[in-house]
Amino acid sequence: MTPTLAPDRVWSLLLALRRHVREAATVPARCGLRLDPDGQPAVTPAADPAALLEIAADAAWTARTPLAAASAELLDLYLPMALAGPGRPLTVAHLGQSLDGRIATANGVSRYVTGPENLTHLHRMRAVCDAVVVGAGTVECDDPQLTTRRVVGPHPVRVVLDPRRRLAADHGLFHDRTAPTLLVCAEGRIDQPAPGEAELVGVPMQGSRLNPRALLQRLWERRLFAIFIEGGGLTVSAFLEQGLLDRLQITVAPLIIGSGRPGVTLPAIADLSQGLRPRHRRYLMGEDVLFDCRLRDGPGEPMPRSGFQPT
Repeated sequence: MTPTLAPDRVWSLLLALRRHVREAATVPARCGLRLDPDGQPAVTPAADPAALLEIAADAAWTARTPLAAASAELLDLYLPMALAGPGRPLTVAHLGQSLDGRIATANGVSRYVTGPENLTHLHRMRAVCDAVVVGAGTVECDDPQLTTRRVVGPHPVRVVLDPRRRLAADHGLFHDRTAPTLLVCAEGRIDQPAPGEAELVGVPMQGSRLNPRALLQRLWERRLFAIFIEGGGLTVSAFLEQGLLDRLQITVAPLIIGSGRPGVTLPAIADLSQGLRPRHRRYLMGEDVLFDCRLRDGPGEPMPRSGFQPT
């Protein structure tokens, strides 16, 4: 009896594919994934008879060996990020929220709204993406490391959005050298010294916030094509409002906070028919449920009908 391909093996194959795509700077139309006799993952031509998985550029996959259910979920969730490249950049956002739509208390405490399984998911997302983006409020409240310490995989470039340079310079991610850190601010603020080991990046303002389209362009110029917007709610909402997200992941925990900071906040609509109803899949993560919402299928494709116009 042929053994099933376990999740840890599939994860190693995903990381090998991610590395191959980044080094080749192109996404193959089709390829295969195999394990060498010593157990090392490798990317091969799709016709390779030893390939365990056949992968298409649009993230469709075919298994040539039995898969555990958890292994199939890994492919469905993380393959699009592993395949991101110059011709197919991908921007994905995530929020973890309570049943009543809160991501933190009124004073910003968010550890932990969701459970450990979703935390592991966040670390996997960081590992398959090129950059993880958070707003200044997230850094101020949580002082996050934004690394992949819970899983095997590379650390992403850490991107902190701080338009007016309000963050103190003593936050750990500015000094730990674990991964490159970009501090993104208004173009008029780059004359001030960067904190610690961070590198300053100036982006034009759009009203009271950084221009998210210009930010993505700056990241693409650095060959960072798989972008993970990890928080907070205002940052995720800004990208969603302007139609810049390919996917939005919202994990809902069985928790009622009753007050606090909301998750997604968009311009008011007059009727529910104007709301977004994206295609989605649901994944159980311990006691939580993750909704993986597909907002568009390819680069530049529009979002579904909504009651607001991307600006």
